[in-house]
Amino acid sequence: MAYASLVGGAALALAPNTRHLLLRPFVRVSVRARACVLPVVATAAAAAGEGGSGRRYWRWSKADFFPEPSFASWRSYGGALAATVPRLVDRVGSRSSEAAEAGTLRAVSENPLRRCLSWLDLAFLGFGSVVGSGVFVLTGQEARFDAGPAIPLAYAAAGFSALLSSFCYAELATEIPSAGGSFSYLRVELGDIAAFLAAGNILLEAVVGAAGLGRSWTSYLAALLGRDTDSLRIHVPALAEGFNLLDPIAVVVLVSTSAVAMTGARLTSTLNSLASVVGIAIIAFVLAAGFSHFDAGNLAPSFFPFGAAGVFRAAGVVYWSYTGFDMVATMAEETKNPGRDVPLGLISSMSSITVVYCLMSLALVGMQRYTEIDANAAYSVAFAAAGMRWARYVVALGALKGMTSGLLVGALGQARYTTQIARTHMIPPYFALVHPTTGTPIYATVAVTLGAACVALFSSLDVLASVSSISTLFIFALVAVALLVRRYHVAGRTTAGQLRTFLAFLALVVLSSIGVSAYYNSRYARRWPGYAAFGCGWAAGAAGLAACAEKQRAPRVYGAPLVPWLPAMSIATNLFLMGSLGTAAYARFGICTAGMLVYYVLFGVHATYDVAHADDAAADNLEHGKIAAAPTATTPA
Repeated sequence: MAYASLVGGAALALAPNTRHLLLRPFVRVSVRARACVLPVVATAAAAAGEGGSGRRYWRWSKADFFPEPSFASWRSYGGALAATVPRLVDRVGSRSSEAAEAGTLRAVSENPLRRCLSWLDLAFLGFGSVVGSGVFVLTGQEARFDAGPAIPLAYAAAGFSALLSSFCYAELATEIPSAGGSFSYLRVELGDIAAFLAAGNILLEAVVGAAGLGRSWTSYLAALLGRDTDSLRIHVPALAEGFNLLDPIAVVVLVSTSAVAMTGARLTSTLNSLASVVGIAIIAFVLAAGFSHFDAGNLAPSFFPFGAAGVFRAAGVVYWSYTGFDMVATMAEETKNPGRDVPLGLISSMSSITVVYCLMSLALVGMQRYTEIDANAAYSVAFAAAGMRWARYVVALGALKGMTSGLLVGALGQARYTTQIARTHMIPPYFALVHPTTGTPIYATVAVTLGAACVALFSSLDVLASVSSISTLFIFALVAVALLVRRYHVAGRTTAGQLRTFLAFLALVVLSSIGVSAYYNSRYARRWPGYAAFGCGWAAGAAGLAACAEKQRAPRVYGAPLVPWLPAMSIATNLFLMGSLGTAAYARFGICTAGMLVYYVLFGVHATYDVAHADDAAADNLEHGKIAAAPTATTPA
């Protein structure tokens, strides 16, 4: 009885601000099943109160992976599957809270992530994670096959969209300083289903992005050694094209950088800052040497050999090169002053990176005609063609440095994403555990690294880039929607009429944005009436939000400017760039999304349902204990 009282009280105290947001369960679990959740709640309560559970970090058991009552036995799991529909309905209507995402859920990790980063650290982390994964990897590929000499415009378009997204991220990161980044923002503002789709795409992006950098590292190492870019890979004719060049070097690089990231955020940040200084010097050299060999004739006879469609198609792919900035948002939990440091770090790094990308891509197409650019090691080969054979080694070394920094920072951010997702039990909570000595989520880091290593061993860069870009664009569009929801809707305060007005104009913005993208990729793309109609629809939606919808909340520390226009434009640009990607990218995206939904139905919905109703289960179990212990007419008191 005393045990039940203690655990029941702890369960009810864990999430006092979130319980009212949850719907009552449609299917009652058995008393035996309810009891299974109590040790989990007790552990979380102990961790929250004492800063650690006292359990060994290095452990491996079924209870660590599947502590929820739905997975206590095959019979329990069968009962959970039978209740899938009402549980899905329950989760659709649920939203998390800021207190849960930035506070209560941290207890699942048993040990805290350490606050040790400043805005300058974040700026260098943003710079290190992005520069190298874009210019040195994708510029040659997209200039050669999609944009031609207009590749700087592709970077400008992608950079404009990314900058809009960075403003949205900056506000949400200061309001919800969680390691989950966009996953946490969506879980608070759009609910579990949207957050799960984002979570799946975040993990896909993490694995694919790291794999792409690993393979590019091998290409530039080969260029540094003066060999063909594929010479260090193992050709296996029996495998399909695009998957038949095995890359063991990429696997070694991925494992090595992740091992460094496991040692701690402070050490990784310091190494990245030192490397970034070297990278800035190399970029300055590339720009000076590149423009000294600039030949305007290389931009002729046509600046747009593939038309505007090619520029936007390239913009959709090179958007991958900007994805590192969202890693900065995941470091909010380890930042000394997230309200000030996150916006400064995000916006300063993104602005400078966009300028650098445009200048470096212009230098490349000015040095060498786009038809002669090497798609795998563009800058090294371009300098060799310009008579500066020695410069190719400097460029290759700079590219290796940039990609190594990208892998280091990526290992930090990807593991933080995974940690927060595991804290919610959408994936096993085992991956949320933080090591007590290093203050890092070692299990999460290992999981992402193993996935990336397997993909990097087989898949080519062009296959990886298109999959990663579409996932990134999808998440960034959802984050912009989440910012609008945050400003215009507060549960319990927004009236039904205000909500209907807001949703109507938001739907107009989203549907018009989809319409422009679809129209541009249709056979009517050269006709202006469609653009006018959809453009007016978007403008009417954004103007309606500004004039007719009433804002329900003001940002506490930092607010994105020009709301609702800026997030509405972010939605439009991200959806437009999504539409510019090829059908193969959508096919892969669709297959991956279908797989995510199957996983959610079989596992995610049941795990999150159990956790969401753990307080109800504990309270019911406590009441059952009281009834059992109460004296009756035949039992003397």
